[in-house]
Amino acid sequence: MRCFIFGIEWFEFLNLYRKLTDLEVVPPQDCMTQTVQLPDWPFAYGGPSGQGKIRSYPDDFIVHEQLGFEPSGSGEHVFLYIEKTGENTEYVARALARFAEVRQRDIGYAGLKDRHARTRQWFSVWLPGKSDPNWQEFETDDIKVLSAERHNKKLKRGVLVGNDFNLTVREWNGDKDQTIAIFEAIKEQGLPNYFGEQRFGFQGQNINQALALFQGAKVKRQQRSLYLSAARSFLFNEVLAERVKQKNWNQYLAGDALMFDRSRSYFKTETMDQELRARVNDYNVHPSGMLYGFGQLDVKDEAHSIEQAVCKKYPKLVEGLIKAKVELARRPLRIMVENLNWQFAEPNCLTLAFSLPAGSYATTLLREIITQD
Repeated sequence: MRCFIFGIEWFEFLNLYRKLTDLEVVPPQDCMTQTVQLPDWPFAYGGPSGQGKIRSYPDDFIVHEQLGFEPSGSGEHVFLYIEKTGENTEYVARALARFAEVRQRDIGYAGLKDRHARTRQWFSVWLPGKSDPNWQEFETDDIKVLSAERHNKKLKRGVLVGNDFNLTVREWNGDKDQTIAIFEAIKEQGLPNYFGEQRFGFQGQNINQALALFQGAKVKRQQRSLYLSAARSFLFNEVLAERVKQKNWNQYLAGDALMFDRSRSYFKTETMDQELRARVNDYNVHPSGMLYGFGQLDVKDEAHSIEQAVCKKYPKLVEGLIKAKVELARRPLRIMVENLNWQFAEPNCLTLAFSLPAGSYATTLLREIITQD
């Protein structure tokens, strides 16, 4: 289908408009050969037994990073432990670069943190041969520098071991006994490791932006990475959703690739092995799903059939990721929630505390227990 605006074919108009404005433009959905709507992925424990509100105030959503190592105390990089409220990670990184008079690429951080929260996370600033500025002068009402220590390497994405959460659900109402039963099940059996809906943008539009990208729309590097990640995350969630439907998301299937707990390492399996089944049942290793890209799926038999069916369902996403030369990886289908505690502090207030591995979403836990007003 050809699309015209003011008598000009869409992509000609797109190129002209981009030159004039330097803004990102993507084709309308009518010009796409395939569009995606974000589904309601299935629940592991029967669905929410209550409803409530989150993020009513910044202190209702508190996140602390688990770095996993201590800065060495010497080196060209300054590690800053920063508490921020109402600001996202990239905004703080840009502000740090301006304040320290360094390039944007000289700023490091291990993970992205939500704006609508009070978060504590680490940043690094490369200052070779330079003394530290007065970091207190960087502070604002919403940004506080809690510590500054030297280290010999830049802080890179993905080095976190996890995050600690303290959440408050306000105006909660529902079945208290059933909610507690779900908490107990999650504490014992783990949680489906869905990507949270924030990965996909408003109403899942990041996925359709990815489809536009695959059809030739030009976007900035940072947005390109965001859209590619959304496409991979969507395909992963589809694989996980199918295994939740089949009630085997937390079980060892023939041909599974198994991942070590809190690790990116995985290994392929050839035949059903009782010892491996026992390790899965003991939560030492977990079944994994594809983060699609160029390469072999590394699964066989039943596990391969599920992943292959998802690939056939979304050929444009699959083809686009291959052409983008994204390398295939894997992600655990199951995560264990550590230090999970809950309290009905008031008749209509539920508080939660727990820890998740890096890359997992607190909202994935919340969706199992509440629908949000």
